[in-house]
Amino acid sequence: MHKIFSFGFWNSIARLILRNRIIIIVLIAIATFLLSTQWKNMRFSYTEANLMPDDHPVNVSYNDFLDKFGEEGNLILLGVQDSALFTPEKFKAWNELTKKITSYPEVDHIISPASLKELKKFEDPQRFEMVPVLESKDPDSTQLKEFENKLFTELPFYENLVYSSHSNTIQSAIYLNKDLVNTKARKIFVLEELDPLIEEFEEDHGIDVRVSGMPYIRTLNAQNIVDEIGLFILAALIVTSIIFFFFFRSIRATLISMFTVCIGVMWAFGVIGLLHYEITILTALIPPLIIVIGIPNCIFLINKYQQEIQKHGNQAKSLQRVITKVGNATLMTNLTTASGFATFILTDSQLLREFGVVASINIIAIFILSLLIIPVIYSYLRPPKDRHLKHLTKRWIGGFTNWTENMVRNHRIAIYISSIVLLIASIIGIYTIKISGSILEDMPKNTTFFKDVKFFESEFDGVMPLEILIDTKRPQGVMKLSTLKRMDELEQFIQDIPELSKPLSVNRLAKYSKQAYYNGNPKYYQLPSSQERNFIMPYAKSLSSSDGLMQSYVDSTGQFARITTFMKDVGTEKMEEIENDLLPQIKKIFPEDRYNVSLTGKALLFQKGTNYLVRNLIISLGLAIFLIAILMAWMFRSFRMIIISLVPNLLPLLVTAGVMGFIGVPIKPSTILVFSIAFGISVDDTIHFLAKYRQELKANDWKIKRSVYAALRETGVSMFYTSIVLFFGFSVFMISSFGGTVALGGLVSATLLFAMLANLLLLPSLLLSLERSIANKEVLKEPAMKIIETDEDENDFRTEDEKN
Repeated sequence: MHKIFSFGFWNSIARLILRNRIIIIVLIAIATFLLSTQWKNMRFSYTEANLMPDDHPVNVSYNDFLDKFGEEGNLILLGVQDSALFTPEKFKAWNELTKKITSYPEVDHIISPASLKELKKFEDPQRFEMVPVLESKDPDSTQLKEFENKLFTELPFYENLVYSSHSNTIQSAIYLNKDLVNTKARKIFVLEELDPLIEEFEEDHGIDVRVSGMPYIRTLNAQNIVDEIGLFILAALIVTSIIFFFFFRSIRATLISMFTVCIGVMWAFGVIGLLHYEITILTALIPPLIIVIGIPNCIFLINKYQQEIQKHGNQAKSLQRVITKVGNATLMTNLTTASGFATFILTDSQLLREFGVVASINIIAIFILSLLIIPVIYSYLRPPKDRHLKHLTKRWIGGFTNWTENMVRNHRIAIYISSIVLLIASIIGIYTIKISGSILEDMPKNTTFFKDVKFFESEFDGVMPLEILIDTKRPQGVMKLSTLKRMDELEQFIQDIPELSKPLSVNRLAKYSKQAYYNGNPKYYQLPSSQERNFIMPYAKSLSSSDGLMQSYVDSTGQFARITTFMKDVGTEKMEEIENDLLPQIKKIFPEDRYNVSLTGKALLFQKGTNYLVRNLIISLGLAIFLIAILMAWMFRSFRMIIISLVPNLLPLLVTAGVMGFIGVPIKPSTILVFSIAFGISVDDTIHFLAKYRQELKANDWKIKRSVYAALRETGVSMFYTSIVLFFGFSVFMISSFGGTVALGGLVSATLLFAMLANLLLLPSLLLSLERSIANKEVLKEPAMKIIETDEDENDFRTEDEKN
């Protein structure tokens, strides 16, 4: 009864599709148009992806910091390592450039050599004032030489802020408006205003200007993602269409498949817009993923159609059988693939949830589109000619299936030994894998902005802010000398860490006040003693209110202070070492009963987020394996078959993890995705093989060997076709300039190739070796869902055209 219902259901679907072709075409056209109207809602991310939930303690701490001091990632740096800058003509040009940049509404203020001020003491009344270091507006070469010498020898306040402590490199610091830094205005300013200005300056004056800072890095990185979406889609279409044509030798079949997946891509963009999700480095992968995953659907459907035409030449019967025979199997394989992606929805990471939602929806959507479009289009076309069916009898494909059958028949011991060796080697490799949480690691290494990051790392010790928030637990507690001394002790410790830059804090101003009190003598650039503080205070009273120099480093109540240091691009392991060094020192310097001190900042946030994400992704992989095991249990109703089916799908994942360890590819957000994606796709081959095997068992009176070889010959070609398409399809991601995307493409491709071989060699070998324990009908009961229909079933349900 269940068998009849299953086939009857798909027979009804076939009738519905073939009898309502015009309605289906119209509905697809309307759905495509409506989804295309949602493209305008697609947004590109203007901030780093938040890898943790909002209520995570690390996020709470960071948001607390932002509430008190505002966005810390609002600094763009312009660096010049050229002594010619201190010549009259070029210095004037640099001054004009910085003035022009300051005029933009996106810029809050700028610290540049030409606009530098020094702190001076005045007696009547007693006060400090910030006066220009360079008094002349049009200095000559002598004045510039004096200015250069004074800057590098007498103004330690500006060390690592305007000039490098390592060389004579000069930088200008552009502080963007904190309200605009995470909006579209930043992108327009950087790409359409700042970059053209700098290029023009470089051309006119022959000076190489280096540009960096988190807003600049984020903008160019986001633009690279946008640029690569189109490149990926085009490359995926070209690669898959070439492979498809090579297999089928039919322009018509190729164009129909390309049309189907292009509609799928349009729907994918529509779904992203409809849900108002941002385009991130993950969601940008979905359109090409839909192409790569959609083409195997087309292969199964078109291949079946051509096989039926070759068998009996009846087009109506062929189209009906395509839907009834392949529809169920394709549905189940797409469901398992979608479930692999859907497990990301269960994580606490918004980035992963959005990726999981869009990917799983669109995988089901491309299945529906394939099932509707291909039979409908073919129903309006003439049946394929003999030359289009030649690929069905290709000798080289026969040679491949003969090789797999020979290996399974005669070399099972070799297959097992190879599998065990691979497993042992993989476990060894897995122990060498490292976790990486660097913001910059996956960014394009060949771009100018990445090279500029390395320049600023060597000259100014980093561009990624690490913040220390100090709560003195009392108003005006920051300016107490005891607090300033504690901060100075911590800053001295930070300076000794090679991966961190010289810190910025209110201490700089306190030290500068003492230097100014002693008439600018640089040897007095140090914290004042309690006695000196009493002398200096009358001069310093008006300083904070008139120039606002302390506002960035002390809050309005005087209770909270920040120490800002900049980090080099270090991985998770080194970051954890730095954190483990800093935290005990902080507790030692700042007693917990008098101070609350916390580490925060973009660099720490990303590192913590990576660890959090890796844990979530491991959980999601476990869920994917569990979910698919449950699905297999429901389909085949046999615990032993679940174990047998999981082995050839888990082994390739372990092999890939081992390869990552040996070649030094770390676990990070981009590479951990490999396992869930590859597992969800590779299990499709297992379902096809076991479904065919189950069918052959019934046809061959439960003879295991005969059934295994028959299933191997029948499914080997389709598995080979789809695996090759998937291999080259995912290889497309290797053209990316992002290291993580390259790794994702290469690792998924390799994993799917391993999985194909495991399903064609290891799976049938296991079935043959364990034939005694699975050779009875109790172990292989009637499946809960009929995946492949038999001709016997079909005799009960012929189309009305055939009956008539």
